[in-house]
Amino acid sequence: MGERLIMFSGTECVHCKEMDPLVEQLEKETGLKVEHIEVWHNAENTAFLESIDKNPDGSVFCGGIPLFYNEKTGKKLCGNQKYEKLKAWALGELK
Repeated sequence: MGERLIMFSGTECVHCKEMDPLVEQLEKETGLKVEHIEVWHNAENTAFLESIDKNPDGSVFCGGIPLFYNEKTGKKLCGNQKYEKLKAWALGELK
């Protein structure tokens, strides 16, 4: 695995669009880059999402988007988040 910060999203996803300004703020404040991966119109990306969207026991973690994934820490966030939690996730400070 790499060290990417990933936001799985969909082109028409309203909840994803609501998170875009917070992701932009995060990138400006921290200098980090969040890679957007579109899953509604790309089967390969959907398969990647499904491989990530799992709990340790193999059950589904989120089952929807946006799903945020920190490759370095393995931490995931499901759905819309408050800015401080998103920032903690990106900085590897999420407990």
